[in-house]
Amino acid sequence: MSGFNKVVNSYEEAMEGLEDGMTVIAGGFGLCGIPENLIAQIKTMGTKELTFVSNNCGVDGFGLGILLEDRQVKKMISSYVGENALFEKQLLAGELEVELTPQGTLAEKMRAGGAGIPAFYTATGYGTPVGDGKEVREFSGRKYIMEESITGDFAIVKGWKADTYGNVVYRDTAQNFNPMAATAGKITVVEVEEIVEPGELNPAEIHTPGIYVNRVIKGSFEKRIEQRTVRQG
Repeated sequence: MSGFNKVVNSYEEAMEGLEDGMTVIAGGFGLCGIPENLIAQIKTMGTKELTFVSNNCGVDGFGLGILLEDRQVKKMISSYVGENALFEKQLLAGELEVELTPQGTLAEKMRAGGAGIPAFYTATGYGTPVGDGKEVREFSGRKYIMEESITGDFAIVKGWKADTYGNVVYRDTAQNFNPMAATAGKITVVEVEEIVEPGELNPAEIHTPGIYVNRVIKGSFEKRIEQRTVRQG
């Protein structure tokens, strides 16, 4: 990798520098738009004591769920955790620390972190356990709690296309948490389905500018469906 070319050719190189105890922000929603190969590389590396910031923790045997198998995850900061039996087992046994965060708040924590904003106020969670111990202020007669932003040592992201400069386009609902996650990592790694040359992406359609991205890798993806629902004939 030299100059402006951010393409790496192996997943070992893509996740180089990840160490025990780091915080990783992961894009995706359910199993949609998850960086499945980067997650698999973390499992291969055996890195432990990790804190993950992600909407959810995958499912048993796929996505972030595979990192629970060898107890690589110390803490999850998530908004939804209902699809993973091993997650439930470790949580109830006190083996996994979990910080539940409202979904919109979680997205804003990532976005604010990427924008250099240390904290913000939101009405979401006021008067509930989410707001316990947090600063409260009143604006225009309504109570708000202060939420601190989030940044990570790494951000792992799934895109559709990227150019060699690291400009990224997401497809459809993979725009969920990925654009916010991409801004909030000290090292942001994006895996994509296709890499093109600079100038081939329409500048008006780029979702994540390359200035946020450190490494890009082309992968192949299973794209597993979390819950297949079809209409009965």
